[in-house]
Amino acid sequence: MYGTIFWIIIAILLFDFLIENYLDYLNIKRMGSKIPRELEGIYDKDEYAKQQAYQRENHRLGIYSGTLSFLITLAMFVFFGFAIVDSIAWSITSHAILAALLFFGIIMLASNILGIPFSVYDTFVIEEKFGFNKTTPKIFISDQLKGLLLGAVIGGGLLALIIFIYQKTQNLFWIYAWIAVSLFSIFMAMFYSNLIVPLFNKQT
Repeated sequence: MYGTIFWIIIAILLFDFLIENYLDYLNIKRMGSKIPRELEGIYDKDEYAKQQAYQRENHRLGIYSGTLSFLITLAMFVFFGFAIVDSIAWSITSHAILAALLFFGIIMLASNILGIPFSVYDTFVIEEKFGFNKTTPKIFISDQLKGLLLGAVIGGGLLALIIFIYQKTQNLFWIYAWIAVSLFSIFMAMFYSNLIVPLFNKQT
């Protein structure tokens, strides 16, 4: 029922999950409210303790969200969830690019929806608790919608371009795809802070 490639993918996912969570556990374990001797006189004791507590809570939330993400991804492989999404996409359109956009769009939308409770908790519980939150529910919803729109436009556009390049170049696909992705990365590095960040935050 499951081939060798399937078990290799599962093993890689499991290994990555265990290593990442073990490192997070070690980070949480090493965090304390007492300032290290090397930093005495540099950091205020209360501020340092606050920062460490903030980091601990964020690490714990990251472990919970990462665990949920891992379990859902595992379930998608075991119960052929990706194949089901793929069949849904192809049932809507027979166009390769549109089918791919639908496939990844459905998965990313579901991923964003599942991540919303963690984002809400991070913003309105953890950030609020430590006095860092300046986001209102209205701004939060607006940022979520902007993120989805940008992901659809930028991510969808790049994916469509890569598939189009593959259709036209075949054997030389990797060269042209590498060039396209490199140019995109350079563009984002140059203009991200000027074009994208202001849509979500007011820079000072």
